[in-house]
Amino acid sequence: MNDLERYRELFPVTRNRIYMNHAAIGPLPATAVNGIAAVAHSIATAGDDGWFGRVAQVGRVREMAARLLHARHEHEVGFVANTSDGLSIVSAGLDWREGDSVVGANCEFPSNAYPWMRLSNRGVTFRMAEERDGRVDFEDLAALVDDRTRVVALSWVQYASGYRSDLRRIGQFCRERGILFVVDGIQGLGALPVDVERDNVDVITASAHKWLCGSEGIGLLYISDRVIDRIDPVKVGWTSTRDWIKFGGFDLRYRDGAERFECGTMNPFGIAALGASLSILLEAGEVAIERQLRILSDTIVAGLIDRGFRVVSGRSDGEWSAIVAATHPTRNPNEIVQRLKDRRIAIAARAGRIRISPHFYNTLDEVDQVLAALGG
Repeated sequence: MNDLERYRELFPVTRNRIYMNHAAIGPLPATAVNGIAAVAHSIATAGDDGWFGRVAQVGRVREMAARLLHARHEHEVGFVANTSDGLSIVSAGLDWREGDSVVGANCEFPSNAYPWMRLSNRGVTFRMAEERDGRVDFEDLAALVDDRTRVVALSWVQYASGYRSDLRRIGQFCRERGILFVVDGIQGLGALPVDVERDNVDVITASAHKWLCGSEGIGLLYISDRVIDRIDPVKVGWTSTRDWIKFGGFDLRYRDGAERFECGTMNPFGIAALGASLSILLEAGEVAIERQLRILSDTIVAGLIDRGFRVVSGRSDGEWSAIVAATHPTRNPNEIVQRLKDRRIAIAARAGRIRISPHFYNTLDEVDQVLAALGG
């Protein structure tokens, strides 16, 4: 047993199925379930008396999230409802001019397309590089950038192919041109290491319910202090201001950093679950998690190839992720997913491909069982 397998007992899902669908929903660990229950019990039995404790918990979880991102300051991390919420906050808050453009990719999940597409009514063009054999080439992105490009908006890891973009390279390209680099981090954060300073990331946002193994309805929004003044809050509430704990005075000076985008009562259940999951991820360690996921995903790739599948996901250093997407010349991906579901194995089908997405607590024995269930 490797060092990470000791965390398996924290995930109840392992007791009744082989779960390799973290790119869809990451199962809650038992500690997150207990955290949600504790908040519910506090509200049920003490009502307002536990409110300050819940506020303090927000601060603790914010600090853990900042550590995971390697952010310079905790206030650069805010809490949002989900990835779509985070991206919409940014897209709506920029001072656009007719003729401006945004560059992205045509293989994005809709969350990272619609907020930019809607800017067409302000004369903003959304240009999309094409996916080529499961990849989004840097050169294709760069070719779409001109002197009116204000934002490059890209997923760190593509949901349907597992392709991981080189954040540092793209971020440096954007930094040199004064372009805002906005990253949809939902398919990487919690599975792969990221350092927002090293990687030149201006904005990254991610829901908690995938690789972070948190609950639905809560997410993270990191905005670097370097660019915070470019994004105007379009949603403002009582918790957006510096003296938010004081209910009178009406002093509309914003809180530092991304905290200003928290515009009302927080989701204490989501915060509690996310805090419990972040504790596990930080304790397990980003390097160890990435190493385990490389072993598991490489083994899946080899087994798929042996069984006649064509692996779409890039597997070279810097491009691979924990998502393995593949096609078969004769077999229907939805039928494959159902076949495995009947055997209590969870994978998914996306974009005409099967998608297998293990997490760090999965084992090589489980991989062998998945491959055996796929057949020859």
